[in-house]
Amino acid sequence: MTKIEPLGAMRERVTADLRQEIIAGSLRPGDRLVERELAERFGVSRVPVREAIRALVAEGFVHFETPRRTVVRRLTPTDVKELFELREALEVYAAGLAATRATPQDLAEVRELLDRAAAATEAGDAETITDVNSRLHDRIVAMAGNSLLTEALEPVAGRLRWMTRRNEEWPQLLVEHRELYEAIASGDPDRARAHALTHVRTNYRSTVRHLFGEDAP
Repeated sequence: MTKIEPLGAMRERVTADLRQEIIAGSLRPGDRLVERELAERFGVSRVPVREAIRALVAEGFVHFETPRRTVVRRLTPTDVKELFELREALEVYAAGLAATRATPQDLAEVRELLDRAAAATEAGDAETITDVNSRLHDRIVAMAGNSLLTEALEPVAGRLRWMTRRNEEWPQLLVEHRELYEAIASGDPDRARAHALTHVRTNYRSTVRHLFGEDAP
């Protein structure tokens, strides 16, 4: 007997797949999302597709141009600026906490991620680089040991990954992440915060340059 997939599971699957297609660039800003076409492609009814689209609207990936036309959101300089301001406030604080709270196991996990990032950078594997770098930042926030901090970043984590996916200055990112790790491993919160701040602001300028072809203000 064929197992019936619950509606909630279908909605989550479609949402996750569409989100990843947007992040990876398979669906580009301005591309239209048509319920009927997506339902056929994913092999589901239009109900989970409709709910997935609403979830992605709430996450900031797509928006309704008109009541009958839904498209992938076109990022603006203001979108990028506001998200990086939030990232600066929270991730810099998280790095300082991580410097005082990280365990040897935590640091070993970050070193493993850095090794994977180095291998992916050498291979020019954009998908793996994006995934590993995102996990590295998530791990640093987790090391801060503050659940409210983690929850505050969770709603925008996908959009940050979407933006930074355009930044292909991978060797520089690897250097910055290694320096950030060393600062956290030193146990000095001031040093960790300083490196995190430099990293976020450098990444902001690179992202603006790659998205809009201009220097950040």
